[in-house]
Formats: sequence, structure tokens, C-alpha cells
Amino acid sequence: MTGSLLLSVLDVAAAQTAGGATSEPPAYIQFLPLVAMAVIFYFLILRPQMKRQKDHQLKISELKKGDQVVTAGGLLAKVIKVEDNTVELEIAPNVKVRAVKSTLGEIVPPGGAPAAND
Repeated sequence: MTGSLLLSVLDVAAAQTAGGATSEPPAYIQFLPLVAMAVIFYFLILRPQMKRQKDHQLKISELKKGDQVVTAGGLLAKVIKVEDNTVELEIAPNVKVRAVKSTLGEIVPPGGAPAAND
């Protein structure tokens, strides 16, 4: 009985391939999932990242003397002098360092960080 079942399954498969000449979908249909993934990738990852980068560059360009900043290394410092690509920071009384502007993490508003529930 198993042999006849196997034989009938093979006959059905052969009939489908020989008799049912199915047409293949157009080639562009195969690329639609890739295009959809690229669009999703752009809107969920690239676009928000570019917006954050643009906002960061705007904040850095508006940096002025007396601002409180947090460096990428986590140091809280006060801006003493602003130059084209660098800033001079005071991290402690009479302790000054120079840092590249792009390494500044964020600008702290006057009075410290805002409350978490604001």
C-alpha cells in the first residue's frame, strides 16, 4: 500500500510540472520586499539618526562662554573659551582642558539637569 501511495504522489507531482505550465511573476515583484525593507530601514533608523545629528551640530554651533557641558567621557565642565574646532573647559577650579567640539555630549541647562518627570 505504501508503494502505491508513493507512486500516486509522484504521478501528481509529475502531472503538475508537465501539465500546469505556470507563468512566473515579473522580476520586479521579487524586488518589492527588498525595496519595502529599505524604505522601512530609512524611516525607522536613518532619518531619526540624521535628525539627532543635525540637532547636536546646531547645539554645538550655538555654544558660548559660560555654558555647562557634558563631554563624551562623562565629565561635567564649564566652557571658558570657544574656538573654531575646540573649546577650553574648566573641569575643576583652576583645572582647564581643551576638547574638540564634536566630542561634547550635551549642553546642560542652567541650574542643572531637568527633573525626570518634567
